[in-house]
Amino acid sequence: MASLREESARAAENAARSAYGRLIGILAARTGDIASAEDALSQAFASALKHWPEKGVPHAPEAWLLAAAKHNLIDRSRRTATASAAEPDLIQRIEEAAMDSVNPDMPDPRLGLMFLCAHPAIDPGVRTPLMLQTVLGLSAERIASVFLVRKETMSARLVRAKGKVKTAGIPFGIPGREAWPGRLDAVLSAVYGAYTLGQDSTDTTDMTSGGLRSEAEWLARLLIELIPESGEGKGLLALILFCEARRDARIDVDGGFVPLSEQDTALWDAELINEAQSLLKAASRAEDGGRYQLEAAIQSVHALRAVTGQTDWATLLHLYDALMATSPSLGAAIARAAVLVETKGPDAALDELSDLPAERLGKHGPYHATLAHCLSAAGRPTDAVAAYRKAADLAPNPAVAEWLLTKAKHLTT
Repeated sequence: MASLREESARAAENAARSAYGRLIGILAARTGDIASAEDALSQAFASALKHWPEKGVPHAPEAWLLAAAKHNLIDRSRRTATASAAEPDLIQRIEEAAMDSVNPDMPDPRLGLMFLCAHPAIDPGVRTPLMLQTVLGLSAERIASVFLVRKETMSARLVRAKGKVKTAGIPFGIPGREAWPGRLDAVLSAVYGAYTLGQDSTDTTDMTSGGLRSEAEWLARLLIELIPESGEGKGLLALILFCEARRDARIDVDGGFVPLSEQDTALWDAELINEAQSLLKAASRAEDGGRYQLEAAIQSVHALRAVTGQTDWATLLHLYDALMATSPSLGAAIARAAVLVETKGPDAALDELSDLPAERLGKHGPYHATLAHCLSAAGRPTDAVAAYRKAADLAPNPAVAEWLLTKAKHLTT
């Protein structure tokens, strides 16, 4: 039987996973200060982990956390003497915000806050990171890993963005439908960023891996409901489903990592693949073709291996060329280099990798893993071993690290 401490920790974790963004949205709705809302909620979670093991988990953990966070905001307001006697009582304002968050046009308050974070007054380069931290509760360090920048750099950007929200007086209301299409790209980017962080882990039960993936899929489905005419929305959901279809094949019976090229296609989820193919077909009829439809099409080619038994490398290269022309990124360039090994040889792939900005790739594990693969294919085992070991040091989890070290070991024996 679980102890009260274990039960309390599990309840707090569940509340963080299911309600973090909504609680932040309620707390920040009238104050206009995201950072203060985050601090207040963080203190509330700390109080919960202290008091719940002693007094038991409350019947409504989310309501308890919201009430505790409200009191924290009031205490902060009193300490800093920023509250004006002429202003409405803070508790009343927060309660009004909670009522305002129930909007028939926005089925999940988290999406409302995400569209808010895509406000034109906020620097476009920080809108997605702001959503990832504010709505999904991710740390600056984890967000920095997605954007290939230093943690300190990302922290500074987020602080400036939150200050902008406060000083610019951006209204904390759910934007109307007319604003959604113009802000959709940033929201899609945040949803995909969350999924990518969850995808990096092989632990399907951890809140920050399986939880992030399920959150991303859920939000992607809601976005399709909100903006059904968006082909990119359908493309993103198709991309997520293609990846999720391979979930069970990524880990062998011993808990070891299995790369895509070695996965048993019989373990892939045919139902999810069929849904993804249907979404991709529907997306192709829209007028907003772009990054997510191309990335989903790439995964569709991989999925066809379950039918043909082969990977169509030439088509993959064509799709990566289109992706680089439409939405160039370091991640796409690295993945394209891996395809070049199969289509034009390892030397061509190494030439492509050598053109990438080395200063942004020093701590990027996929780059070093791809470099190692290219070096091995080019007959340079010593250099490949060093790259595999570097990639293992940067791997997101022990299973991937072990697989990389095994690849290195095979080159030395």
